[in-house]
Amino acid sequence: MKNHRLDELKQEYMNTPVPEELDFIVRKALQESGVTHMNQTENQKKHSYKKTKIAAASVAAAFAVMVVGANASPVFAATLSKVPVVGSVIKVLTFQEYSVDDDTFQANIKTPAIEGLDNKSLENSLNQKYLEENKKLYEQFQSEMEAQKKNGGGHLGVDSGYEIKTDTDQILSIGRYTVNTVASSSTTMKYDTIDKQNQILISLPSLFKDDKYIEAISQNIKQQMVSQHKADPEQMYWVEGIQQEDGTELFENISRDQNFYINADHKLVISFDKYEVAPGYMGISEFVIPTEAIQNLLVGSDYIQ
Repeated sequence: MKNHRLDELKQEYMNTPVPEELDFIVRKALQESGVTHMNQTENQKKHSYKKTKIAAASVAAAFAVMVVGANASPVFAATLSKVPVVGSVIKVLTFQEYSVDDDTFQANIKTPAIEGLDNKSLENSLNQKYLEENKKLYEQFQSEMEAQKKNGGGHLGVDSGYEIKTDTDQILSIGRYTVNTVASSSTTMKYDTIDKQNQILISLPSLFKDDKYIEAISQNIKQQMVSQHKADPEQMYWVEGIQQEDGTELFENISRDQNFYINADHKLVISFDKYEVAPGYMGISEFVIPTEAIQNLLVGSDYIQ
């Protein structure tokens, strides 16, 4: 019965025009569930995703806004629903991509979308947030580029995307990065951590009984910074206990809503943006907090163990 159903799915897939750039996702899922040696028709090879050209009167170059993922074709969503699920289902995909390559001006902005949450209110609110953030980032890039061109030119770049930090049966942590390049580069990260079982967004304060976690985590991070520097002087942080240049602002405490995620080992990871607590060459700084350092402050042990 199972093999008969897979044969039906295979035949339905073969008769459905799937966008070329998404076709490999469907084929891979089918192959992993035992359906192999599928033949791709010439029509499927020629079917490509939608491209939209954006032109500005004051800008000579044309900009392609490429919309990929679930919104590329209504057929894609319907086809995915027919693919047999093997292991974990698709959690995050690229929903939209802005791309600019105009001499000394480059932009590559990928917008993630969460797919498959039962809590559609949470899913939609997060996806809307991602869309609005990247639309604003793209519009800001365009404005700055046009201003530089009017002033004789320059260099400008932005690279924004996402990475899955954790994907377990319980936790999904998504990191969204933005790298801005002008004379030098800056890097920022934002995280969303979702309890997939209870369908809720986890905040840092929600993990603890009260605000005492701020001091406990801050002290542990300071100790880690000093220890890392002693082991390797190239590991430099702006913290008491490491010799600094006069006037350097030292790290004191994390913020109440400090960037964080929960890793696959159920450990709390605190993250700092480039230049936030260390020189630029250190990049993004992350610190895994030992559970014993915060054990008595946790609300429970469901997430942090």
